[in-house]
Parts: sequence; structure tokens; C-alpha cells
Amino acid sequence: MQLKKIQLANFKNYEALSLSFSAGINGIIGENGSGKTNLLDAIHYLCLTKSAFNSVDSQNIRHEQNFFMIQGNFEKEEKESEVHCSLQEGKSKTIKVEKKAYTKIGEHIGQFPCVLMTPYDTDLIREGSETRRKFFDVTLCQIEQSYLNNLHRYNKLIEQRNSLLKQFAERNFFDKTLIETYNTQILPLAKSIFEKRSEFISQFVPILEKYYFFICGEREKISLVYTSDLQTANFESFFINQLPKDLLLQRTTKGIHKDDYVFEISGYPINKFGSQGQQKSYVIALKLAQFELLSLLKNLKPLLLLDDIFDKLDDSRIKKLMELMHSNTFGQVFLTDARPERTQGLFKEIGQEISLFYTGNEKTFLQKV
Repeated sequence: MQLKKIQLANFKNYEALSLSFSAGINGIIGENGSGKTNLLDAIHYLCLTKSAFNSVDSQNIRHEQNFFMIQGNFEKEEKESEVHCSLQEGKSKTIKVEKKAYTKIGEHIGQFPCVLMTPYDTDLIREGSETRRKFFDVTLCQIEQSYLNNLHRYNKLIEQRNSLLKQFAERNFFDKTLIETYNTQILPLAKSIFEKRSEFISQFVPILEKYYFFICGEREKISLVYTSDLQTANFESFFINQLPKDLLLQRTTKGIHKDDYVFEISGYPINKFGSQGQQKSYVIALKLAQFELLSLLKNLKPLLLLDDIFDKLDDSRIKKLMELMHSNTFGQVFLTDARPERTQGLFKEIGQEISLFYTGNEKTFLQKV
């Protein structure tokens, strides 16, 4: 899969921009604040219908303007597709493929898969379970549309059930039939999502281990443990019996919305016992495993977006990534860097051609090296 061309209008700091990309490695070069990451984020929008860095769509509109537009031309399986994303203030976001809008924007997710690696990825280790669930859910949603639909329905039902629990407390009444209506819809969805997550992790872990050993050598044993309330024997009864606690706390206390993924090194949580280097290696391995499994299950290589990673990785980890670049592990790659001489030097060492795009001037332009 390849993104051949992109056009922007009023997106973040870009008033107007039109670029054509190479099929291999594309370096976006410029000083901090010049718009490197914004260009990468525009590509993320085209693939996943939203920003990777700002969840409020309207805040991605250029200052003093009332709309943004991103348009990209993809080539996939020898077929070209034009993807159009736009937002007008006060209106809903629009995603179109070949000028035809989706009935539901979520239908686009998975059509043009991508993997993003940023300096903030260590948040997967440091932050709470919601951050880790989001990482794995984004991957699963790109693989299977039914998973996305079930997850959306489940989250909506939990939101409605929680609202009902609050109403019971505020109005001092209880309707058993009404709560059971939600339970009968939530439980089969929870089971389906749990089974998909379990199956995915069984495929994911061996690939994760492979990449961690590739980056670090076989010095430490790492693991990933999926934990869920649905691992409880007879979960349906367990869930229903939580009702007194749910009524007291006014929220649904058990279910797949509480799942977590525990990252371990030598049998201990890596967030507590892993060094910074070990944590960085683990996160890189997570992203590389995400890329490989998406490639296998989608039968195409996702776009790989690398944001300022050379600033945050030491020489040994950069060297390992460059080895993968040299072996053509990836398809089309987009990376950002503030130091053009570093980027040029790294790719010159491995004999790989890279197209460089310089940001920060009135026009962003292309130079091949």
C-alpha cells in the first residue's frame, strides 16, 4: 500500500500544501514547531479518521479559519483511491472515498492501515489501563470491522447503563426489568470482545518477544499478560451479582471496559522494575509487532509513521531499526527529524534512498538523496 499524494488546506499550521511521496522512505525535515508532526498527523487522519495528538477535531483547524481539508491518493492492490477528509465548524466531519461519503465514519477504519511510533509511546507503560486498551483496540479495529462495531455498541450500552444507575440514585427508585434489558445486551458483546482480544494476544506475544530479543538480545525474558473480569468462572452470574456495588458506586464495575494488558520483564511489571532502556525497547517491540501482525492479517504492509524517534533512541536501538529498513521489512515509511544531516547519514550508511521534504519555509519542497 502506498500514499502517493497529499493535499492540505487550513490544517493546523498549513494554509495550503500539495506533495507527492516516494514509495519507499520519506523524511520530513525541519526545526521544531515547523509542522513536521502536523504533516504526519494529516496522514494519520486519512488512515484512521482522526488526529493522533488532538482528539478535538475543531482544534485542528488553522487559526482564524472555519474549516480544514485533507485529501490523499492511495494505491492499494494496484487500485488507486482518493480519500477526502474535511471539517466545517459547526458541522460533522466528512470522510469520502472516491467522492462517496461513508454512512458511518467507522467503516473507513482498516481500509488504509497505519502504525505510528512517537516519543510518547512509553505512556503505554507509565499510564493506566485505558491507554493500553486503546492501543490494542486500535489495532484490532483496523483488522476486523465487526470488532469495531461490537466495541462501539458495548461502550454505548455501558454509558447508558451508568446513566441509569445514576438516575436510580438521584430519584431513589429501582427498575429491575430495565437494568436486565441492558445486561442481556452487554453480556454477549463482552464475551465476543473478550474472545477476540484473547485470540489476538495469543498471536501477538510471540511476535513481541521476537522483536524484543532482536533489539536487546536474549538477555531478559519479557511477557505480556492479558487480564479480564471475563476470566472469572461463570462471568454472567458474577456480573449480575455486582449490582448492589454498581448501585452504590453508580457505575458498572465489572466488564471488558476494565481489561488490562500487563507488560512484564523477568516476571515483574516493567513499569516498576524495568530500566528506561528496557522500557523503550519493549515499546519499540510493541509497535513492530503491531506492524507485523497487521501486515499478516491484512495481507498488506501498513504505512509506518515515525515521529522524532531519532532524538529519543540511543545508537544501538537506532541501528536495529535501520537494519529493518535495510532488509525491506517495511513498505512506505514517513519519518520526521530536526537534523537533516543525521537522517541523510543514517540512510547513506545502509545504502537506502530517502526522499526528503523540508518544512518551515513558505513552501515545503522535495529533495531526493
